[in-house]
Amino acid sequence: MERREHWSSRIGIIMAVAGSAIGLGNFLRFPAKVVDNGGGAFMIPYFISLLLLGIPLMWIEWTLGRYGGAEGSGTAPSIFHRIAPKMRFIKYFGILGILAPLLIFSYYTYIESWTLAYSFFSITGQITSITDQLEMKNFLKGFQGLEQNQYFNGMGTSYVFFLVTFAANVYILNGGIKAGIEKFCKWAMPILFIFAFALFFRVVTLGGFHSPEYTWTVQEGFGFFWNPQYSSLRSAKVWLEAAGQVFFTLSVGTGVILCYASYLSKKHDIALSGISAASANEFAEVILGGSILIPAAFVFFGPTEMATIVKEGIFNLGFVTMPLVLNHLPFPAFLGFLWFFLLFLAAVTSSVSLAQPFITFLEDEFHLARKEAVWIFAIVTFIICQPAVLFLKNGVIDELDFWGGSFFLVVFATVETIMFGWVLGIDNAWKELHAGADIKIPNFYKYIMKYVTPLFLLAILVMWLWQEWLPILLFQNIEEANRPYIITTRVGILLSIALLVILVRIAWQRKTEGKK
Repeated sequence: MERREHWSSRIGIIMAVAGSAIGLGNFLRFPAKVVDNGGGAFMIPYFISLLLLGIPLMWIEWTLGRYGGAEGSGTAPSIFHRIAPKMRFIKYFGILGILAPLLIFSYYTYIESWTLAYSFFSITGQITSITDQLEMKNFLKGFQGLEQNQYFNGMGTSYVFFLVTFAANVYILNGGIKAGIEKFCKWAMPILFIFAFALFFRVVTLGGFHSPEYTWTVQEGFGFFWNPQYSSLRSAKVWLEAAGQVFFTLSVGTGVILCYASYLSKKHDIALSGISAASANEFAEVILGGSILIPAAFVFFGPTEMATIVKEGIFNLGFVTMPLVLNHLPFPAFLGFLWFFLLFLAAVTSSVSLAQPFITFLEDEFHLARKEAVWIFAIVTFIICQPAVLFLKNGVIDELDFWGGSFFLVVFATVETIMFGWVLGIDNAWKELHAGADIKIPNFYKYIMKYVTPLFLLAILVMWLWQEWLPILLFQNIEEANRPYIITTRVGILLSIALLVILVRIAWQRKTEGKK
């Protein structure tokens, strides 16, 4: 067996996994979900979902990943096959651990490029003079190519920033696990936190925003964020939104942590590393992400207008509202740069992690050199990125996000949980989780991971199928003009699944023949 790369240090793997989890979901999606679900009404279901779903899945993926990595298996198909060699079909479920991150990467990288562009627009003063919400929306739409206006005549500018962002991702990936991803995360994560703390303290020191109609304060903004509303516990929608956010923010169900953990040695403490990475992510999301954007927007717009802004678009708080807030403060160009470059660093640490499962699959199963695998990945993903870039207005990103960023994640996580607690066996899995560990996980989590987490996932899956499957299948709520683009996107996803099935089949046959 060829020697695989390993992380150079414990802090390196923690930074990398935390970087995978800390992304646009922490600073853009989480605040928007909190606002859209009534502030504090969201937080109780969120923390319960974190304890019963997020943290158990984090440990499950670390455990299964290291277990597979011991035999040179770095992606879900081969790891699942190693756990259950007699279940010949099980490896094909692992395809979702390669497909989902590829689908997410295909649109995430484009959104990531917006943050780099807005960093440039901030520091050069192009958006610092805009103080009207409608004008800021027009600037964003013009940049995205959704309309031609006084700011942009087409999407040429946004495409240039996409190319730069895509090239940056390929450059980092080309360096490998240690010299590429780990090295980048080691300096990017501290800078990210420094920028976030600077913005956090600036928000905390905001005074009330005075107008003839109302006066809102930072304290009231934090109250909106944290005051619990127990009536929300009866809302299925809030529970689904909270569980979905936990998935999105921790990067569980994507196959990324599974892949990262395969590069660990048996002596590595995955119990402590797992909870450390999860804690860093939650600190970034709740203490920093939520506490920067929500109180700042609350001070300037109040709860009613803030909710309206979110309903008009999940990115509006970050790309429309936050720049307007910063433009009312001293040094708006500098503060704007801090905000958007913070988002860019967070996005890059996530996007390179999304690339790794497919690259590892090519390296491990087809014995390609790192640079060869990266260039194949770059060519394939550059092609599949184009629909998301060119047909944003036709709902392609929303379609990719549903399948790659929602549905497939829940299905894959459900399979992982069953593999951990029922196929590998909870006693064997618990022993593997604690191998080399300096901490002892409370025993009640053993039963949560075997019973509660899979039942929670199955409940989410059933509710999704019950509420969403038929409308999605029948293209309800999709404009007639956009249906050809959505149909083409779904056909592309099906073809991707078929191609991965073929590749997994070829890899399995090569392994079988090699053992003869």
